[in-house]
Amino acid sequence: MAESEKLEEKGLAQPMAAPLVNTKVKWWLRFEGILSPLAYTTLGLCLRFHDIEKNNGVVWDEAHFGKFGSYYIKHEFYHDVHPPLGKMLVALTEWLAGFDGDFDFDSNKVYPENVNYKLMRQMNAFFGVLCCPLAYWTAKNMGFNLLTTHLVALMITLEHSYITISKFILLDSMLLFFTISTFACMVKLYTLRKQAFTKPWSLWMWLTGVSIGCVCSVKWVGLFVTVVVGFYTILELFIMRFDSTMSKYDYMRHWMIRVLNLIVSPFLIYLFCFMIHFTLLYKSGTGDAATNTLFQINLEGNEIYSGPRTVVFGSHISIRSHGLSPNLLHSHVQTYPEGSNQNQVTGYGFADENNVWQVRFSRSSGVVWNENATSSDKLVPITDGTEIRLFHKEQEINLHSHEIPSHVSKGNFEVSGYGSESIGDSKDDWVVEIVRQLDSADATYPKEEYDVLHPLSTFFRLRHKDLGCYLTSTGFSYPAWGFQQAEIVCKYSWSKHDKSTWWNVEEHWNENLDINADYVPPKSKFWTDFVMINFAMASSNNALVEDGDKYDNLASKAWEWPTLHKGLRMCTWGVDNTRYYLMGSPFNTWLSTVSLVVFLIIMAKLLYQWRRQTVAITEDQFWSLTIQGVMPFTAWGTHYMPFVTMGRVTYVHHYLPALYFAVLVFGFVVDYLLRCSKKLIKYAVYLILFSGCISCYIYFSPMCQGMTGMWTNYLYLQWFKPWDIA
Repeated sequence: MAESEKLEEKGLAQPMAAPLVNTKVKWWLRFEGILSPLAYTTLGLCLRFHDIEKNNGVVWDEAHFGKFGSYYIKHEFYHDVHPPLGKMLVALTEWLAGFDGDFDFDSNKVYPENVNYKLMRQMNAFFGVLCCPLAYWTAKNMGFNLLTTHLVALMITLEHSYITISKFILLDSMLLFFTISTFACMVKLYTLRKQAFTKPWSLWMWLTGVSIGCVCSVKWVGLFVTVVVGFYTILELFIMRFDSTMSKYDYMRHWMIRVLNLIVSPFLIYLFCFMIHFTLLYKSGTGDAATNTLFQINLEGNEIYSGPRTVVFGSHISIRSHGLSPNLLHSHVQTYPEGSNQNQVTGYGFADENNVWQVRFSRSSGVVWNENATSSDKLVPITDGTEIRLFHKEQEINLHSHEIPSHVSKGNFEVSGYGSESIGDSKDDWVVEIVRQLDSADATYPKEEYDVLHPLSTFFRLRHKDLGCYLTSTGFSYPAWGFQQAEIVCKYSWSKHDKSTWWNVEEHWNENLDINADYVPPKSKFWTDFVMINFAMASSNNALVEDGDKYDNLASKAWEWPTLHKGLRMCTWGVDNTRYYLMGSPFNTWLSTVSLVVFLIIMAKLLYQWRRQTVAITEDQFWSLTIQGVMPFTAWGTHYMPFVTMGRVTYVHHYLPALYFAVLVFGFVVDYLLRCSKKLIKYAVYLILFSGCISCYIYFSPMCQGMTGMWTNYLYLQWFKPWDIA
């Protein structure tokens, strides 16, 4: 028996192209390659646009993303856990729909007549529609046979969760589209791997980078598909390294082109999205607290009171961290549950009376503070090296530190509120170290003394006089007993460039000093704003943990998604309301989950045969196996496993990108198992699969097309008790 026949028996051989192909077959294949994507696009359009306006209330996370879009229209700055591209696209759809921003998108609130929510949803749904032809092209370029390609495309087109999520003003259809487009571009590069440096190859390399930039700019989970592209790229470059026909120059070109297109280009897209974001949101809004003082003071309509230009003893001030957690120094009546049991000192972003501190003379100065003393005794400027004591206005306690370990971070000291004016010790004393002075944005404004503490423009550190450590915002948050506010500690810092130890005076009050109304604050720097807002996003993401004291009936665990243990009610479940249930198609989800296990068995079998040298795999067969099976399985793992391990609260929609790759793995398993089957068996199996996919969609279609009337009408859908459909 010939070697090719042996390989074909094992399901590894690729079918050889016939030397002469009938002209009619060529014409049909070309026609099919145009007609099929159009058919799936049309079907996807009908299913996703059907009765899209049926529920006329704000559904699920439309309350968030519709509102974020309105902020762009009103130009009000906001803060969210996701990058801005998806929300700017939502804003674009709202603008095209003629929305003026005058609607607050409260959950379940009925849309007023002047808000064209139908058009907003339709434009958002179009991203979901585009996933259908993309799935077809991806499967085709992966090398699946024509029936498997159509099966994969049909499964994606008829997937209930994809249809449901596309019908509303959300980011998930955009995330899914850019995830699929990124993988599709990578697969297209696979088909062009032997045409390196040609125009088509260069174009698709660039488009891959553009897709990566877009998917990461919609949600950070776009990094998961970026890892897949990175894995494929490294594998490709690793194999090239052993290609004796390739010159070192060409090999370095491969590296440089990939670095520029797959790393630099996506990062520039991500950066550009934030440039647009900052440009559009130039008014003060709900998200000011997530930014530093200079950013806020340059927003129109901000409420920061800058006060007199020189901070002196007796001044009341609020100070904000310049670190990656830009919060105001704060204290309140609650105490630490462990450690000193003294008043908590935290970082808090919003304006509050508990952020106000008075600058008083240090304990070591021997001067007892007297509010009734003449003003001339107090008007002593705070300069570099001045010893001070910060006295909390509301709680009447001193900013204090001691050799008690910090509560969240390791290796630092607790900072607390302690004592009073008469009760205290030298551990209340801090030394001001000025590290940077910024000039006014008005070039004609007189230069200020660089060794004097000024509000807004002076960055300084506070060194504990006794311990030698510095007042620091660590970037961590306290647990529930600290209201998830930022941790403030005293830490040893050996560099004055450690921004976590930098502070600036945000607001300054002193009735004995004049206010200079001509002062123009310095402009904030884009790079600083970019870094800080991204860290604030990360902090907000980390804060999305389950509250043990509250039951979230919408939340679910990762193991429940591939098993379809439970779904998610997307709106109120009243009889008069059109109801949508977010859950995957049982046909798609269960079969794709089983295929993940079957795939591992197939790979174990092939690896065993290869180790036993009973099968030889050519380079083309290796790449075919990699792109059809290994890469989709890897993509499923990168999109699913992080949610298994993370501590944040999770929901059903987090599985949607992973489900797409599980379907591709299912396509590989079907293609592999039926490759060498007899035609009768093969076509019978495909007929069953196509029929099952269509029948399952029709049976469960009320979940995604809207359920109306009595819940008893849908009892037939409730196969299992956790499915709270009816």
